[in-house]
Amino acid sequence: MESKKEIRKRVLTYRNALTETERKKAEILLTERILGHQWYYGASNILSYISHGSEIDTSAIMEDAFRCGKRVYIPKSEGSFMEFYRIFAGEKLTAGYKGIFEPSDIEGREHFFYNKESIGMTLMLMPGVAFDAARSRIGYGMGFYDRYLSDKKELRTIAIGFACQMVHNIDAEETDIKPMQVICM
Repeated sequence: MESKKEIRKRVLTYRNALTETERKKAEILLTERILGHQWYYGASNILSYISHGSEIDTSAIMEDAFRCGKRVYIPKSEGSFMEFYRIFAGEKLTAGYKGIFEPSDIEGREHFFYNKESIGMTLMLMPGVAFDAARSRIGYGMGFYDRYLSDKKELRTIAIGFACQMVHNIDAEETDIKPMQVICM
């Protein structure tokens, strides 16, 4: 069986090789699928990520969320952990951990507060490198999402990506948190 490191390297090679046409087609289909999803429709809070490198672009989903009056939160790494902070349409972000855009000033900024009331009103979109049919996920190897979700397992989570990111089998570890759904186009 391939190691996570080997799968990560192979899948990133495939993802990086996608043409602009393949990328745009998948992003349009994925955006339509998320915007029509009952969890998105019923959510007041969207926990998204800012696309980086060859990741599937989430900007159209976030733009729709802003238009619909949903609260949009994105992650900011804080050491080996991350926290989600609210952003607003048109806000200028700064490059943070590994060049990923995040809020520049977090002092006094609203962060996502997980509690019993927020569970049903929240949808998290998760990035990743590879996924399998059992909803196992390989990220970038730092465990940020696994640590963040370790005490939030009831949060509605959808991992998103391109079809080339689906693999036959991922040898999941005990600390790996599976998304509730995986949607790849």
